[in-house]
Amino acid sequence: MPKKKQLKKTKKTKKIKRAKIKASIKIPEKKSALAGQEEKPEIKKLKKQPTEKKMYNVKDFVVYPKHGVGKIIAIEKANIGEIDIQFYKILVEKEKLTLTVPINQQSKLRPISSINQINKCVSILKTKPKIKRTMWSRRAQEYDQKINSGKIYELAEVVKDLNKNTDIIADQSYSERQLFEKAYERLKSEFEAVLKTTSEEVQKKMDKALGRTNLSEQVE
Repeated sequence: MPKKKQLKKTKKTKKIKRAKIKASIKIPEKKSALAGQEEKPEIKKLKKQPTEKKMYNVKDFVVYPKHGVGKIIAIEKANIGEIDIQFYKILVEKEKLTLTVPINQQSKLRPISSINQINKCVSILKTKPKIKRTMWSRRAQEYDQKINSGKIYELAEVVKDLNKNTDIIADQSYSERQLFEKAYERLKSEFEAVLKTTSEEVQKKMDKALGRTNLSEQVE
């Protein structure tokens, strides 16, 4: 009888040992699978880097949302922290400002619009302004965001919505006048770059679309 009990015990101990060995084998397999999953996001990040690169040439016009139309006057190189960096030097003539934009960080830049896009802007200027009943402070923020978005259709909408069809200063508040002039000048500068014409000709084209009163013609 004691021998049978000993045999049963040895069988049980062998089963327990086998179960422990199987469990120990499964654990590293799970870890390796998780490790493989953690590596995937790192590979994706590396693939996204080259997609932002787009080469512009010297004398090309580009739009930087916060400052408007600028002209590339040079493409230069600099060594910063033992790394060679290539960048654009962009002259924004209206603001008398020179911007330095690294080529690998140019996602905010966009080329100037096409003639078809300019024609669509003219059509937007001809439509009736949308008058919102919200507070002016909120509307002013929305207009400012549209102006700095870099999107030409949104810029045209701001000019159209703030247009008062007149040059009389009393017809607009100071803040309205400021936003209108900012949007108007930004849009005009892109019209000039695309149409390759004078500031006076562009102003006539825009004012005609807006139905603005030319006081100098009335005096004559």
